[in-house]
Amino acid sequence: MAVSAPAGVLAGLVTMDPSATALPGGSTIEQLANGIGWWALVASLVGLVVGAAAWALGSHGNNYQYATSGRKAVLVSAAAALVIGAAPTVINFLFQAGRGIH
Repeated sequence: MAVSAPAGVLAGLVTMDPSATALPGGSTIEQLANGIGWWALVASLVGLVVGAAAWALGSHGNNYQYATSGRKAVLVSAAAALVIGAAPTVINFLFQAGRGIH
């Protein structure tokens, strides 16, 4: 079967320009994402406080299992807060890097 147009011409026809106003409900979805981000930060804060308490009590009571679990909870909660805060920047960077591929 013969193709009437070269593949390079067809590849140039597809474009994408994301816009929050392109579909109805875009602002609602942004508000939902902001709310979920806030709840995720609250969860990481609670995890950090509980982990620090477990770490302190485990260290004070010479219970290495509680101290280790608390330390892991502190580190994971801190990493979660870092990822939540950096998520928009990382997504925008990757999107812009993808747009640069020709």
